[in-house]
Amino acid sequence: MAKETNIAYFAGGCFWCTEAAFDYQAGVLETISGYLGGEAKNANYQAVAAGNTNHFEALKVVYDPKQVNYQELLEVYWQSIDPSDAGGQFADRGSQYQTAIFYLDEAQKQIAIASKEAVAKRLKIEVATQILPFNNFYPAEAYHQDYHQKNKLHYNLYKHGSGRVKKLKEIWQAD
Repeated sequence: MAKETNIAYFAGGCFWCTEAAFDYQAGVLETISGYLGGEAKNANYQAVAAGNTNHFEALKVVYDPKQVNYQELLEVYWQSIDPSDAGGQFADRGSQYQTAIFYLDEAQKQIAIASKEAVAKRLKIEVATQILPFNNFYPAEAYHQDYHQKNKLHYNLYKHGSGRVKKLKEIWQAD
């Protein structure tokens, strides 16, 4: 008998870092970096990185709802981003690096809205993260998949050099 799975979509700036945050969460079965939210067909890294397609760098998360629920995934998501930054994430600037939660149904939408409100209250900030309906996910090129595992040195240099690690500690350690 096949295992029941659910899907969630998140944009958290650089998809390498977003993917890394979810890959170690119990109950997450698969993560796929990609492009979401734009109107262009067959999005690719060059077009999205140039900011010409209105896509976000995003992540598809396939998970086992018996091991982890959507609310718990949202907590992983929030802890991996700066929810107050409307212009991108850390060193990555532009609309393609903005944060967003893409919902698949009304239940996900309502849970995401409540979660966003809770983060705003908890951190005493205005949360810039958008909550948007899902549309057209395009997997990123193969070299972007599992980048944090296949290219550990470069990934860690990027993650630290972008200011991500330092800023996340500032935001979430005080919480």
